[in-house]
Amino acid sequence: MKTIDVAQSKLGGIREIFTKILFIVIGNLLCSLAFNLFFVPNGLLSGGVGGVAIMTQYLTEMPAGISVFLINLPIFVVGVRMIDKKFITYAFISMLVFSSWLTITKDISKYFIVEDILLGSIFGAVLNGLGMGLMFRNGTCQGGLDVIAAILKRKLNVNIGTGLMMVNTVIITLSSLLFGYKAAMYTLISMYIGYQILDKVQTGFNVQKNVVIVSEKSKELSTAIIEQLHRGVTFLKGQGGYTHEDKNIVYCILTSREIAKLKEIVNEVDPKAFFTITDVVEVKGKGFKSAEI
Repeated sequence: MKTIDVAQSKLGGIREIFTKILFIVIGNLLCSLAFNLFFVPNGLLSGGVGGVAIMTQYLTEMPAGISVFLINLPIFVVGVRMIDKKFITYAFISMLVFSSWLTITKDISKYFIVEDILLGSIFGAVLNGLGMGLMFRNGTCQGGLDVIAAILKRKLNVNIGTGLMMVNTVIITLSSLLFGYKAAMYTLISMYIGYQILDKVQTGFNVQKNVVIVSEKSKELSTAIIEQLHRGVTFLKGQGGYTHEDKNIVYCILTSREIAKLKEIVNEVDPKAFFTITDVVEVKGKGFKSAEI
């Protein structure tokens, strides 16, 4: 049995490494296409290390791929002390892949031309946000300010997109002094769209819901939820403010797709039940996959 467990553990480790590397390659390809297809040709800026690399390319014609590598090095020196080595290792690999993709795709705009700054900002944001989201969702990142965002997420529970938006707004404000307010304004629009997509991809589009049900038939409801939705249920002790009667309050977490079925169950078991449904940012536990960062 021990031999089988060890073999399964090794297989799981290999599968995890393969998955992370795969999403590092795909995610950074999408981000590189966003930069070289939409941002750079339309004179748009960007946040983080990529944004600094774009500014460097505008000013010195140094390829962004080289700038990304050089700027990232001191950030990794700081990050290795505050984030686990496993995450930093994948972040370093990601940084190398991103630098490579930026170099490989630097002339792609010659074959696919989008000479519209608004379209460039929107579609660039979609690709960039999707690429970053795929990496964050699978426990990796692009390096640079993403490492700082990961620290904020772990230490202060700040959403990845929110943390990046806060830091990058400062960078874009400063860069507007060099390149003018118009490019900066379009860039802020692009960043906002991109980080909204990042958060959606990272947390998942099928948002979890927090459900609280007050009913005289709490036991029947809990049984129906367990049997039909296969979700765990917890009873919270409550007391009616008017009647002062003790009650069992049904508490559970469902996905957004399961809410319609829940309403059917409540209507069948107790149409008079009172219940509330609210969004949940993150859930960790059996039956739910939380973001790794």
